[in-house]
Amino acid sequence: MARMRVTVIGCAGSFPGPDSPASCYLLEAEGFRLVIDMGNGALGVLQRYARLFGVDAICISHLHADHCIDLPAYWVARQFAPEGPQPAIPVYGPRGVAELAKPDLGPDSDGIAGGPGGQQRFDVRELEPGSFGIGPFLITTERMNHPVETFGFRVEHDGWRLAYSADTGESDALVRLAADADLLLCEASFVDGQDARTGLHLTARQAADHATRAGVGRLVLTHLVAWNDQTRTLTEAAAAFRGPLSLASTGLVLGPGP
Repeated sequence: MARMRVTVIGCAGSFPGPDSPASCYLLEAEGFRLVIDMGNGALGVLQRYARLFGVDAICISHLHADHCIDLPAYWVARQFAPEGPQPAIPVYGPRGVAELAKPDLGPDSDGIAGGPGGQQRFDVRELEPGSFGIGPFLITTERMNHPVETFGFRVEHDGWRLAYSADTGESDALVRLAADADLLLCEASFVDGQDARTGLHLTARQAADHATRAGVGRLVLTHLVAWNDQTRTLTEAAAAFRGPLSLASTGLVLGPGP
């Protein structure tokens, strides 16, 4: 697979919805599989689109449960596989991700997990703003405007550019990160008038405004909270973004055209 393909695994905001797990996205190119975020319920649905041990690397945007809580479940799967513990794969995340990644198995956990080597299912690397490579992808990260350390991602491959907001309030950093991207996956947790707190989340209209300022080619709204009316979310975003616009959904495949 030469071209980059993005599959939405989970797009529910704050907690799993009836039709989707919380945040999780599968990126594929040249046979390499990168997962960004592993929120509540994501690991189960991910197995519809990739082999359980077919993931090559993971990025975690921040340590709120709806973006990371299935990571220790994946550690368990990799540690206790019937064919034996699976090789360590890179996990990139904010400070504290190493403590999250391995579940607490109790005071005798080294014995349960097969000795100290049982802690090495993940090769954990802390993120900083900047650019680096993961497999065939060029990754650029920026800190977003959220109550805990949170990174947005720009992922480039073969001339195609994806930006992912993670969770953020209004942010010039998001506009920089998404500048001229072919696709922006942007959170739209609120509709107009819902929550006036700054530095938390975006409304659909604010997400669209960021996309317009960044000059992105296509906007897909994600982190959709189950109690919001999706038609209203889309309508409010359409007032501020004139390009191709849609809502994320589990199983949605995105990427460059033929």
